[in-house]
Amino acid sequence: MSRGGVRGLPSAHPLGGLLPGVYAEDRFAQRFVAGLDDVLAPVFLTMDCLDAYLDPWLTPRDFLPWLASWLGVQIDETWPEQRTRALVANAARLQRRRGTRQSLVAYLRLVTGGDIEVTESGGAHWSAHPGAQPPGNASPGLVVVVRVADPGAVDRGAVERAVREMSPAHLPVEIRVVRAGAS
Repeated sequence: MSRGGVRGLPSAHPLGGLLPGVYAEDRFAQRFVAGLDDVLAPVFLTMDCLDAYLDPWLTPRDFLPWLASWLGVQIDETWPEQRTRALVANAARLQRRRGTRQSLVAYLRLVTGGDIEVTESGGAHWSAHPGAQPPGNASPGLVVVVRVADPGAVDRGAVERAVREMSPAHLPVEIRVVRAGAS
């Protein structure tokens, strides 16, 4: 049932008492505005509880996808509710660190529930000696290994989207989804 269809929900601000005195005893006017009270009661209730709707840990389950869309997060309806709530709750923090290894690992943990290993090909280096050899490989890239109990249960498309969203745009990425305990 939608929040707009709650039967018997009283209005926190009944309109009948707000009418001018001449309508206080008018039964038609009182019944008419009582019908408006039935329509407005869910609106008032929602507005009174707006902070709970915007908190991913308190919002109703059917409201989570809408809240996630505000944060630019794609969720999967098949995920457990706690995983979805955790992803939405951490979305802003992860987006602030977007493009970093730590953010990618944290995001993939939330999306897959697995252990994540990210190997970068390059590095940062400076030297007081000109011509020093930089660390890493000559060609840039990331290798992402997702270790889960059942690799077949992981939505590879969701993993690829998550990597695309959180990794630097210019890097080619290799993704491996493997059974936990395997290399």
